[in-house]
Amino acid sequence: MKKILQYKMYQYLMILTIAAAVGLQGWRTLFDNFAVNVIFLKGMHIGILQSIREIPGFLALLAVYILLIIKEHKLSAISVIVLGIGVGITGFFPTWTGLIFTTLIMSFGFHYFETTNQSLTLQYFDKKTSPWVLGKLRGIAAGSNIGVGILIFIISPYLTYIQIYSLLGIAIIGAGIWALFQNPTDKNIPFQRKQMILRKKYWLFYFLTFMAGARRQIFIAFAVFLIVKKFCFSVQEIAVLFIINNFINFFLSPLIGKAIIKFGERYVLSVEYFSLIIIFCSYAFVESKYLVAILYILDHIFFNCAIAIRTFFQKIGDHADIAPTMAVSFTINHIAAIFIPTIGGFLWMIDYKIPFFFGAGMSLISLIFVQLIKTDV
Repeated sequence: MKKILQYKMYQYLMILTIAAAVGLQGWRTLFDNFAVNVIFLKGMHIGILQSIREIPGFLALLAVYILLIIKEHKLSAISVIVLGIGVGITGFFPTWTGLIFTTLIMSFGFHYFETTNQSLTLQYFDKKTSPWVLGKLRGIAAGSNIGVGILIFIISPYLTYIQIYSLLGIAIIGAGIWALFQNPTDKNIPFQRKQMILRKKYWLFYFLTFMAGARRQIFIAFAVFLIVKKFCFSVQEIAVLFIINNFINFFLSPLIGKAIIKFGERYVLSVEYFSLIIIFCSYAFVESKYLVAILYILDHIFFNCAIAIRTFFQKIGDHADIAPTMAVSFTINHIAAIFIPTIGGFLWMIDYKIPFFFGAGMSLISLIFVQLIKTDV
């Protein structure tokens, strides 16, 4: 019976993961070209917008209180619907303020889904299974990204931004509505505390989560912008890059989950942080269009290792703390996201290399602190 219920939850999260991946990847594939070529935004605008985009992530701790009135799996479905609405209306608001508005809606949906997605996975699957499940879901997301990348590559010469965004939004909303009428829950799952929790014994988890968020913002805000601005990638070229990237990650993500099970969180995270130091420094000096594409792919591969931070918490945390801690961790993850893209945008105006050097420094600090992880493999 337990395996059946686990399968139902896995199937439920898989469908919503596909919908969320299609929404975020579709939005990201079009975003830089839409922002640069339609709204004519500059580097400073991109930095500010990325900071605004992370406000919903910063407010993810409010999910703890929303769960007082809405069941967690229902909140997942509603979040995907909100994500679909945000993506679907983006093309109708081709202005600076319009993009801020639609981005906030999309981001609220995505971040609240990710919060509940991680929480439900850690609740329903044990310490030996959850790394595989998290890796598998990332692989499924990568496969979904391939599909939406191919779709955009094919239809972008024939459809407008309004039409493409609308099609994506309708599909995502449909998946969310389907999920609203499903019940994959298990009544025997241990009770989850429904208040904000901060515990001293989780300090290393909090710190690594904060640094991962800060480091990630440098990549999200400026790596693709560098590709479009400096190397003049078109919408179709961005779509091809995303397809190749996700094809690789479709196969590698589950293997990362298995690596965590076999070698442990400290080893996997050490490999990630050491590699990111090299990658960020390379972004600052790259002059080849093909090399920058390779750097982008490598960056994504090692980013998938970040699931080890969550499985690390599962090993040290109390089961009843999973839901509130995942919500709080999303807020911690996005503290730096509120100011780093904006500051990075101003630094970009001085020298575009500076934000990437900051990313390398953050990776070095993370590499040092991850050595403090003490868990059994």
